[in-house]
Amino acid sequence: TLLSSLGLGTTLTFASSHWLLAWMGLEINTLAIIPLMAQHHHPRAVEATTKYFLTQATAAAMILFASTTNAWVTGAWDMNSLSNPIASAMILAALALKIGLAPMHFWMPEVMQGLDLLTGLVLSTWQKLAPLALIIQTAQATDPLLLTVLGLMSTLIGGWGGLNQTQLRKILAYSSIAHMGWMVIVLQYAPQLTLIALLTYIFMTSAAFLTLKASSATKIGTLATIWSKSPILATTTALVLLSLGGLPPLTGFMPKWLILQELAKQSLPLVATVMALAALLSLYFYLRLCYAMTLTISPNTTTSTTPWRVQATQASLPLALATVMTLGLLPIT
Repeated sequence: TLLSSLGLGTTLTFASSHWLLAWMGLEINTLAIIPLMAQHHHPRAVEATTKYFLTQATAAAMILFASTTNAWVTGAWDMNSLSNPIASAMILAALALKIGLAPMHFWMPEVMQGLDLLTGLVLSTWQKLAPLALIIQTAQATDPLLLTVLGLMSTLIGGWGGLNQTQLRKILAYSSIAHMGWMVIVLQYAPQLTLIALLTYIFMTSAAFLTLKASSATKIGTLATIWSKSPILATTTALVLLSLGGLPPLTGFMPKWLILQELAKQSLPLVATVMALAALLSLYFYLRLCYAMTLTISPNTTTSTTPWRVQATQASLPLALATVMTLGLLPIT
């Protein structure tokens, strides 16, 4: 029931051109993921669920308020008639809070840290779709400067924030913030590039989360013991992380390349330079993970499962598929 409601809420938001329907879809989506987040009855999970619920409820209320204001001024509820600048700025702020764009990003690492890996995967991929669809639909009505500032701040903060982390879920949360920044920065110039970036981001994040799930790793220290369990998995994981960082010849290079090219084409060389340098920041912490995985031998005994081979408990097909997509899609550029 919960999973189908989760899908239904997002689909409802996709299919709507009326603000109330879109709001209802977001609300169903939020209410469906809350029990999924709290199902482990761990204090951290409950705390993360509460934080998530409060931020999402605030954002939904802001969307409702802004769309009501817009309908009050213009007399129309459909999304294309966002002519009131205050309403459009408020809606963008609420949607940015929903997907965790900086400076509304503070809930994201905390919430991710409290969840298990599969719910974290749902939170960082599926939960981004509905608000991002609304952002794409209303992008032409919002202030271009606002979008640019949101995108730049998100990539910079997603780069800075992850530098000092040892928890893998928090690192992935900051990486998610940075990728959202890349999507938003190019939105007003080429929305199709936003969709390409979203698609590659979903593949790469799924591969990362499913790999961590396969080795039940949540800290950098645990990563150092993967090589003895499954050497090939360690190799592909290192490549997946480099793909998240955006190195050619892996898939993650494609959206960054196209977005930087588009920014340069729109004669925004300064913005493009800052984005490229922020990508360097993100690359540093992915490289740290790669270093811990492939170039070090862990000196400490870990609390993870035993280093010899154990029976796999998860289906390997989604992991294999996501990994292949993450490593090999660059030629479709």
